[in-house]
Amino acid sequence: MSQQPSAAPAPTSAVATVSERHDWWRDAVIYQVYPRSFADSNGDGMGDLEGVRTRLPYLRDLGVDAVWLSPFYASPQADAGYDVADYRAVDPMFGTLLDADALIRDAHALGLRIIVDLVPNHSSDQYEWFKRALAEGPGSPSRDRYHFRPGKGKNGELPPNDWESIFGGPAWTRVTEPDGTPGEWYLHLFAPEQPDFNWEHPAVGDEFRSILRFWLDMGVDGFRIDVAHGMVKAEGLPDLGSHEQLKLLGNDVMPFFDQDGVHAIYRQWRRILDEYSGERIFVAEAWTPTVERTANYVRPDELHQAFNFQYLGTHWDAEELRTVIDRTLDAMRPVGAPATWVLSNHDVTRHATRFANPAGLGTQIRLAGDRALGLRRARAATLLMLALPGSAYVYQGEELGLPDVVDLPDEVRQDPAYFRGAGQDGFRDGCRVPIPWTREGSSYGFGDGGSWLPQPAGWGELSVEAQTGEPGSTLELYREALAVRRSTADLGAGDAVEWLRAPEGVVAFRRGDFVCVANTTGESVAVPAHGRVLLASGEITETAAGEAKVPADTTVWWTRA
Repeated sequence: MSQQPSAAPAPTSAVATVSERHDWWRDAVIYQVYPRSFADSNGDGMGDLEGVRTRLPYLRDLGVDAVWLSPFYASPQADAGYDVADYRAVDPMFGTLLDADALIRDAHALGLRIIVDLVPNHSSDQYEWFKRALAEGPGSPSRDRYHFRPGKGKNGELPPNDWESIFGGPAWTRVTEPDGTPGEWYLHLFAPEQPDFNWEHPAVGDEFRSILRFWLDMGVDGFRIDVAHGMVKAEGLPDLGSHEQLKLLGNDVMPFFDQDGVHAIYRQWRRILDEYSGERIFVAEAWTPTVERTANYVRPDELHQAFNFQYLGTHWDAEELRTVIDRTLDAMRPVGAPATWVLSNHDVTRHATRFANPAGLGTQIRLAGDRALGLRRARAATLLMLALPGSAYVYQGEELGLPDVVDLPDEVRQDPAYFRGAGQDGFRDGCRVPIPWTREGSSYGFGDGGSWLPQPAGWGELSVEAQTGEPGSTLELYREALAVRRSTADLGAGDAVEWLRAPEGVVAFRRGDFVCVANTTGESVAVPAHGRVLLASGEITETAAGEAKVPADTTVWWTRA
């Protein structure tokens, strides 16, 4: 265990902020940490929990409310930790359970909450249950905890149905039985190393209720549920009847995704969570055909929040943005849940690079585009997102304006999807490159021993050190925006905006005395000055006629108060 000194705790008033702030999750700003790329405490080139712990004061000063940690469980790392071999242990590359405990305690002392990933759809093929299922053979009770089936065809040589893996190829793998003969097939909607649990088996539910209590007892403040739309499969595992099934995801309810049975599981989980003090929360990663179906996951007796993937995929276009904002708020209002807003995460190209390219290329691209344009739009998009009612998510490094690293040589790539030869493009490494903390050093302050993915030349000029105290820097824009958001009564929680008349290509809305105007066009526009400027992502000019010139791709916050 690392002997690096711990972060100094904040005054006790910060602790009161954690324990007493009612409904904190309705307007929380939650910061996603990808542990292997955040901070390395022991110089092995891989980020770890102790590294996160020593950087907690930075996150407190940034102004976020909670930290969501991507998986750090014991894992063979066939899918970067989303293949879990032990849900109650920390992988040695990230530290120990003592490190996790220290991180949670220090975060609470600093006024921060900790949300951890939970992966209930599938385990690792090295999970004890699955290893036992393989060893015991057909008909064993252990196999009932997964989806084992005989194959089709004369000798069982064909998969049990036509489902395809999200990572490409069939969603089934045939096993060799203990006697050496070709045998049954097992279901894996992702990699073959990630067999799907059979949630019809009571032992699966029992195990995960125990896992929830293990981490709640340790003090975590909530769970982000991976593949929350999975787990339950349609009865009989029916054929889908089509190929290229990836293209259907997000457009149709699939027999293996977004089945109504998942909601009974979440109602059970919610009762467990409500036994604990401190307003612990669940966050769903739920890919659904519509935001209305997403709302089913956040009904009052189920989960608290669900990621808004429809918003993440929206182009920098005023009409599209208004449509998605309205539809999101309209869907969440009847169930009483907050909307969530997100621009980047560990699975998509950073928005500073997406917005640098023409619309229509998707959320995982390998083109640098116009860096200046992308950064300008990213800053403006951030202020727009933080002005909307509900909760916002920030992915590590976006506060530095980091672009995706699009020119990583093939020989250094680590994304498991890259090596599968089908399905996903496997270019997620570009958003996972370790973030820079200092102008210089072997890994720009990430650690003393380099970094597991190479960082670009010039990365240091985007570092925390380079941007701290620098007027107009993206880091200082985020710090100021989060401070203004926290201190402005009309920002944060809520379920509606009042749209204002605005020129074509401009998004304008009011929330009480607060007004947000976002110019998504490539030209300056003149709009009414709506009072005192609180913050702007670019330079604006106010005229004596009571108007303001808002530059291209710029967002402005005003207040009448």
